[in-house]
Amino acid sequence: MSTVAEPASPGRRGGAVRRAGRGLREWLPAVAVLVIGIALWEGLVRALDVQQFLLPAPSAIADTFWSSRSTLLGAGWFTFKEALGGFLVGSGAAILFAVVVSRFRSLGSALMPVAIAANAIPIIAFAPITNAWFSPFSPSAKIAIAAVLCFFPVMINTLRGLTSVKPEQIELMRSYAAGELTVYRRVRFPTALPYIFTALKIASVLAMIGAIVGEYFGGSLNALGVLIRSRAQLLDFQQSWAGILVACLFGIGFYLAVAAAERVALRWVPPERESGS
Repeated sequence: MSTVAEPASPGRRGGAVRRAGRGLREWLPAVAVLVIGIALWEGLVRALDVQQFLLPAPSAIADTFWSSRSTLLGAGWFTFKEALGGFLVGSGAAILFAVVVSRFRSLGSALMPVAIAANAIPIIAFAPITNAWFSPFSPSAKIAIAAVLCFFPVMINTLRGLTSVKPEQIELMRSYAAGELTVYRRVRFPTALPYIFTALKIASVLAMIGAIVGEYFGGSLNALGVLIRSRAQLLDFQQSWAGILVACLFGIGFYLAVAAAERVALRWVPPERESGS
């Protein structure tokens, strides 16, 4: 017997349109501010005749980026892989730590001060130490720095999400004789997902920062942080700014990828009701 797919209901289509409209409205102010900021930057540099070594014009940075795009994008991809490794290691360890702390509160009370103290260490002071632990030319040192930066925000937000479950939900699960694993799978993790993705979006940006900071203290010659530092030492500031532009592009792309994953994972969250509907 053949089946005919039912068309999407008007309510579902309307919800998708409203979500798309909200997303567009959220991004338009940021795009407008970015365009205005670049225009002001270009105009002030030209009007005040600012020297290139102090602050290149955006048009000069764009020209340098385009002429050296192969080298810059290759260096950016190398650094992005380090950032991605640190993001996965740090975020994974943070989620596991938060699960343990939320399950065993006494153990969490003992471990939380250690985690807070580790987060208080300035990352720029920690970077040379990781290069001593690992080879300066190995990605492992940069992955470790990025992982340390990602760990704390992901851990704190995941822990908050896991412990934000309403007591009535836990009592209902207990009334069905549900074990801890079922409670976490059915109640705690679904509740914590919005918190986790908020932290992951922050961590995606911190991972790129950590990888580049680590490269400033030594790294492969085709790494983005090494390229930015070496070009600045040679007073080739347009190339340095072009490297910063590449770092921004990869960081924004990483953030948008996590945000897209959040939209897919949180499709079960009902759209906000418009006032008056």
